Amino acid sequence: MSTPEPVIPAVFVDGVSKEFILPREQVHTLKERALHPLRRPGHDRLRALRDVSIAIEPGEFFGIVGRNGSGKSTLLKCLAGIYGADKGDIYINGRLSAFIELGVGFNPDLAALDNVMLNATMLGLSPREARKRFDSVIAFAELEEFVDLKIKNYSSGMLVRLAFAVMIQVDAEILLIDEVLAVGDANFQQKCFDEFERIRHDGKTVLLVTHDMNSVRRFCTRAMLLEKGRVVAIGDPEAVGSKYLELNFSHEARAAEAQEAGDAPAGPAQLLPRLDDPQRFGSGEVDIEDAWFEDETGTRTEILKTAFECTFVAEVVFHERIENPRFTLELQNNHRTIVFRASSEYKDPETGAFEAGRRAQLRIFFGNLLGPDRYFATVSVERQGGGWLDRRERLLTTIVTGTIDTGAVVQFPYDLAVHPLADATTLEPAHE
Repeated sequence: MSTPEPVIPAVFVDGVSKEFILPREQVHTLKERALHPLRRPGHDRLRALRDVSIAIEPGEFFGIVGRNGSGKSTLLKCLAGIYGADKGDIYINGRLSAFIELGVGFNPDLAALDNVMLNATMLGLSPREARKRFDSVIAFAELEEFVDLKIKNYSSGMLVRLAFAVMIQVDAEILLIDEVLAVGDANFQQKCFDEFERIRHDGKTVLLVTHDMNSVRRFCTRAMLLEKGRVVAIGDPEAVGSKYLELNFSHEARAAEAQEAGDAPAGPAQLLPRLDDPQRFGSGEVDIEDAWFEDETGTRTEILKTAFECTFVAEVVFHERIENPRFTLELQNNHRTIVFRASSEYKDPETGAFEAGRRAQLRIFFGNLLGPDRYFATVSVERQGGGWLDRRERLLTTIVTGTIDTGAVVQFPYDLAVHPLADATTLEPAHE
């Protein structure tokens, strides 16, 4: 029996590090030199990437997440060849197309046609093929009325639409996409998401830098979290997204990562977020002690019926005084898609003040339109303005049952009627 050929990674990053020199103070004029003769320019070193190693298989949709300044865009620029790595090696197996910075590769004094030709040619299309695809680029970008306008007069939204439209027309096996899509309007973002679905179906390799955890869960097969240039986690998008949110909202988690990276001295022991439970995050000032579902009769249950009223209940205890905490429930189906979210932020943001030792009960009433499946409930209590007090991911599960399983995510009530129409061949022509 022959041994299967090993799969060559589409992207292989081996121990890549990158530093930038940041001058603290510069002397620009003779007057400054005369007034400050002893001033000496100094500089700081910014370690943007620290020994980053990843292997991305062909056809993977790979998410790269991290807080601002974590090194995400620097990594993409190293992959695209814009920056050279100070240490380590990068291997790219296939034609690459990059969508990294707004306006990169465009000449602001040229109109759309010339810029599309120039950019598409730089990305590997022949001039004839670039000209052939120009109409498709402009139609996707919805810029038919602005073809002759110099792009220095384009808005940021128009520019990003044009750049993205060019990128998806290039026959590249590997796509590098930074989160400049955030400047697009809702309609254009949806078009981009539709393209992501098509690209994933076509088996192309995508590296997506984003702050949107919903996009990571929706599209990515794996994800990586960067913090201060270091790889914190690589793996399941759900777990990586949870760790990213922990770093955003927990000062203690950020301090622990900084200490591990050698950027901060060890401080006094502090309350760390739920280290005994990887599915739980928060400051510890609040505890979600219990949660359950109730059916239409108010009976506690693990099974909910489609088309019946039901209630979600959670009991919470406060260890510190908290004013107007925000309560949120998320339901995910078996595919980890969030199918329902309820929050006091939208219904009643003034939830009141809760003293230390006080207990509260959250009750959320809703008509169950979910299709038959297993669902997982995530419950969180947040401080007004952000910051988890307690978040328990996939705290409990429930089974939704129905008499008919259509395979749909939701089962809306509906009526249906079919009316026979007259045979078109028997209809008499209308009289003038």
